[in-house]
Amino acid sequence: MTVDARDGRRGIGSLLRDLAEGSATLVRGEVRLAKIEVGAAVTALGKGTVLVATGAVLALLGGLSLLAGIVLLIGDQWLPADRYWLAALIVLVIAGAVAAWFANRGMGHLSARQLAPDETATTLKEDMEWLKQRRTSGATSS
Repeated sequence: MTVDARDGRRGIGSLLRDLAEGSATLVRGEVRLAKIEVGAAVTALGKGTVLVATGAVLALLGGLSLLAGIVLLIGDQWLPADRYWLAALIVLVIAGAVAAWFANRGMGHLSARQLAPDETATTLKEDMEWLKQRRTSGATSS
């Protein structure tokens, strides 16, 4: 830092140099902070993904155990002569029908018509009409 001996003020070159150094330090600090924040976000995302995947696997295993229990219940209690194959077939048909219903409903929600931004398209058309009117009225009033 250079100080003018006459009145104790700093020169413009010194001020600009300090500004450049301070700006560079600030940018380096911001980049370091961004790296730390992104690293923390990636770590949290990884942990969250592992926990969700573990929960999904356990839920799947629980669902399979439930279906096996239903097969055993139907085959042992409701069908004559312990026909577990028939109980498994009944559970398969019912689970397949439920799965098909869910898949059909899901595909309905994923159709192009459902995903199209209708309101945005409408407002864009309105904006285009407004711009055309402004251009036309501006051309006639000049």
